Amino acid sequence: MVDITAAIVCFDGFDELDAIGPYEVLENGARAGGSVETRLMTLEPTDRVTASHGLRIEPDGVLEDPDSPDLDLLLVPGGGWADGGGVRTVVADGRLPDLVAQLYANGTTVASVCTGAMVLADAGLLEGRPATTHHDAVADLEAHADVVDARVVDDGDVLTAGGVTAGIDLALWLLEREFGADVAQRVAREMEHERRGEVVR
Repeated sequence: MVDITAAIVCFDGFDELDAIGPYEVLENGARAGGSVETRLMTLEPTDRVTASHGLRIEPDGVLEDPDSPDLDLLLVPGGGWADGGGVRTVVADGRLPDLVAQLYANGTTVASVCTGAMVLADAGLLEGRPATTHHDAVADLEAHADVVDARVVDDGDVLTAGGVTAGIDLALWLLEREFGADVAQRVAREMEHERRGEVVR
């Protein structure tokens, strides 16, 4: 039985580590005793998604697929904000922010890594809330959120993480929050990752 069903949404130009770092943490969490299933999902059917550094992945399914199970957690990676691709493209397109808002309204906890916070901002989820992002996007995020200088910000049903590697700390915090410190510690040890910074709550 899976207690938490998580999806990491992937789109052309997403930053590899923003998505794959948390994916590996959550998958290791499942092996360490956490009841979580994690999948890489897209907005529309596709055989392949190309990330910002050229990594190509084969997604597990489509977020809008009516046959998809209810999601407990949706994680939005960043990538491309500074150079006009990736996140800027999906924000301009509008479909991903709209879907994020819809999933949130249906009870899904939403998290972001790096400039994925700009998707959450466009979805209207960060108004009046503490949040963080990559340092390159802080000025842009300040128009939508109470920006906090932190590696991970947990505001209950909305979580944000700073740039790139902070996604690993975000995912470890999610394991700790949902399954206990022992699971998170076992995963951090397995991955030889030294957790950094206090979680702002």
